Amino acid sequence: MSRFVKRGLRITATVAAAIVACLAVVFAYLVYPGTPSKSKFMTFEGYIELPRGGRLNVLDYLTLKGSTLFVTSESSGALFKVDLDPNHPSLSSVSEMPGSGAAHGVALMVEHNVAFITRSEENTVDVFDPNSLQQFGKIPVADDADAILYDPSSKLIYVANGDAKLATLIDPEKRITVGTIRLPGKPEFPALDSQTGLLYQNLEDINSIVAIDVGKRSVIGRWSLAPCEGPSGMAIDSEQRRLFAVCSGNATLIVFDLETHRVITSLKVGGGPDSVALDRTLHRIYSAGRAGKFTVIQQDSPNAYRVLEEIHTHYGAHTLAVDPFSHKVYVAYASLLTHPRIAVFSPRGVNDRDRFAPAVAEKPTSPQ
Repeated sequence: MSRFVKRGLRITATVAAAIVACLAVVFAYLVYPGTPSKSKFMTFEGYIELPRGGRLNVLDYLTLKGSTLFVTSESSGALFKVDLDPNHPSLSSVSEMPGSGAAHGVALMVEHNVAFITRSEENTVDVFDPNSLQQFGKIPVADDADAILYDPSSKLIYVANGDAKLATLIDPEKRITVGTIRLPGKPEFPALDSQTGLLYQNLEDINSIVAIDVGKRSVIGRWSLAPCEGPSGMAIDSEQRRLFAVCSGNATLIVFDLETHRVITSLKVGGGPDSVALDRTLHRIYSAGRAGKFTVIQQDSPNAYRVLEEIHTHYGAHTLAVDPFSHKVYVAYASLLTHPRIAVFSPRGVNDRDRFAPAVAEKPTSPQ
């Protein structure tokens, strides 16, 4: 064998070994979540481990009510109910409601002891008891049932149907579909404005937002969210008249003025943002994205915002929720060959008076 052939074989072997080593590192990273990067503004308190539903586990919406956190699994269709331990997150009690079809949003009517969960593969909204997790039945809806919330002003359940480009309305007492609202684009996430009672729905495929009067079952306004590309999660600060939307297409958070109906500023956040949450007491905005970055933003005034830091979490950790009383933030991790989990963070420098002071209440929505 010539020395040139031998040299070529050695080079090939070296390259192959390097590729295998890189793949092994990537695989190890995807399997082992580790701990989040160090932070100046947030304390990592640990993980809440959830049951594993298969090799790959992808979590979706987090819905917080008091000391109970509801978590949906897009991959297995399961719903996890987490009774939170305020001092030791890892000791939180977890119960599971299995289900077929990708699970997404949850709408709670705790005072009536009933809740609703969307399933995009089955095109249903399932009805269940939020305490016992007993299932009551299924309500057929349009294609791609995703986000869901209860609108107290109309006393209707609102379901965003992405591929169908419409919203389905459900009577929660009769548990039947009572109407639909045609939308000019693909809906992603809705949020309620507690001052006006209007529902704001972003439209992912046309980078816009519409205002909806649910009681009248009509769209009453439409505006551009430019420079936002692919709007996903949203949160509303009704008191300051501001709406926050993260944009999965260009890793941006935009601030929208609810009075003038225009975008007043934008900030760069972690890649593939899918969820945003607001702590009104601390004037903090949090976003999470598929790239595994948890972004912390400070609201200095209704028109002034700054990114405090980006915390590295784990690839696929794209959804979160914030507790307005304890100020803890819960970030859901996807997992490969291991248990899915919820990372728990608390803000540094928050005293007991601020930590437990009631926040300005807003009508409940499901987080994205």
